[in-house]
Amino acid sequence: MSEIASLEQRIARLEAIEAIKQLKAHYLTSCDTKKPEAVRNCFAEGEVLIDYEAVGQFTKRDDFVNIFEQYGCRDNIVDMHHAHNPEIEILDEGHAKGRWELFFYTFDKDSGATMQLSGIYDDEFTRVDGDWKIVKTVFRRISVLGGQIDPQGEVILSMGAPTIYYSAS
Repeated sequence: MSEIASLEQRIARLEAIEAIKQLKAHYLTSCDTKKPEAVRNCFAEGEVLIDYEAVGQFTKRDDFVNIFEQYGCRDNIVDMHHAHNPEIEILDEGHAKGRWELFFYTFDKDSGATMQLSGIYDDEFTRVDGDWKIVKTVFRRISVLGGQIDPQGEVILSMGAPTIYYSAS
């Protein structure tokens, strides 16, 4: 292989990795900003696998987006998805897999309920008409920290162990 061909291959690989990072960032931001059509467009058409444990397992992007609209697009819910430490492997020109760690925080403005969640996304991607799309995403939880903020600012935290009380004052 010539040096130019090698450089072209390496650049194409780096461009694919960056495009996949941008896709994942766009997906997470679209979830946080409650944009169901943008969420839908991150996934390939046809059969996919979306396995988000307690949220459910879906083989069609529309089924997942319906649940997202019902539970994630409410005005009283504030979500923050923070994915980091991407590990992306380009398998060939049209297929890749990736792994991200996630820190997720949600707050229900009506009830005061809070939750922190950490876990791992294992994803698979395919290139469709030049654009990368998610065809498989599996999330596995590592830890969950639930809480409640009462009207006086008292915070009650629980993590499957004795309850921890924290006062904001």
